[in-house]
Amino acid sequence: MNRRLVCLKAGEVGWLEVPRRSPAEGEVLVRPTYGVEKHGTMAAFVKGYGNARGRWDSEARIHRQGGMLWSYPVPLGNMQFGETETGERVAWFGPFESSSVVKESSLRQLGTVEWIDAAMLDPGTFALGALRDGNARIGDSVAIFGLGAIGLAAVQLAHAAGASQIFALDPIESRRRIAEKYGAVTIDPTTDDAGLTIREATGMRGVDVVIEYSGAWRAFQASFRAVAYGGTIVCGAFPPPFPAGLDLGGEAHMNRPRVIFSRACSDPNPDHPRWDEQRIIESVWGLISSGSLKGDGIIDAPIPFEDLPEVYPQIAEHPESHLKLSVRYPL
Repeated sequence: MNRRLVCLKAGEVGWLEVPRRSPAEGEVLVRPTYGVEKHGTMAAFVKGYGNARGRWDSEARIHRQGGMLWSYPVPLGNMQFGETETGERVAWFGPFESSSVVKESSLRQLGTVEWIDAAMLDPGTFALGALRDGNARIGDSVAIFGLGAIGLAAVQLAHAAGASQIFALDPIESRRRIAEKYGAVTIDPTTDDAGLTIREATGMRGVDVVIEYSGAWRAFQASFRAVAYGGTIVCGAFPPPFPAGLDLGGEAHMNRPRVIFSRACSDPNPDHPRWDEQRIIESVWGLISSGSLKGDGIIDAPIPFEDLPEVYPQIAEHPESHLKLSVRYPL
């Protein structure tokens, strides 16, 4: 049997035993060596709010009450890295499991790219999508709220895009230190008036683009104070419903920002037909390959595969304990 990590129901993480199988035509047996998780999305299902809105009706493009967006058990895990039987180093999207059979067309050859940098492909895809949706251009000032893997990828990509000033905000000090390493000016939103601090640092103009990946309503509120008149706020997180308290009649009303919701994997892309999800992914892979997007400091030190059921719940219960969880598979 093959062990796969799943969320059995809201709040419960454990192993699911699934039958081992041989590769069919067009499939490859791969031996996993490392793997990483996608925290924000998967925490929504571990915590339980991911299904609270009901199932997604793709034809009507609304949530329907009474159904589920994803049915339990939900497989956990995002990108995996390993070797084929012929010794090729590859990456693929899939759950944490002791062995994997993958479509050959879904494998990405790593070449000389280290797995820790390749693990930035998924967060980098959403970061690049958000920066493009916000039309961040050379010389623009950018503020990034929420320094998970996507936010820290956005810091690096904003630098690569030629941003003149990059502000990075997160209540977790260790994440701010990583953002500083990648060239950002950091702000603790729990002790500073983030919006006012950013306005003062930009001659009271405010930033041209805000990238909001914290999913916190207070950060969304602060972004209205931080953004320049007519600037753009890009919302990319997958948060639960906001509580009462969001004020759209203050700075939001006076500064008239554009508010854009970003999701790089939703096609058609705003720049269709020139851009789509696949072009974003390949562009990010090029940035990783060239060294412009790195996982150093962002990807956690790997934990043993066997420890996953015990450690995994911490990413939902104690987000400060992990930035991007990584796993080392047994040899």
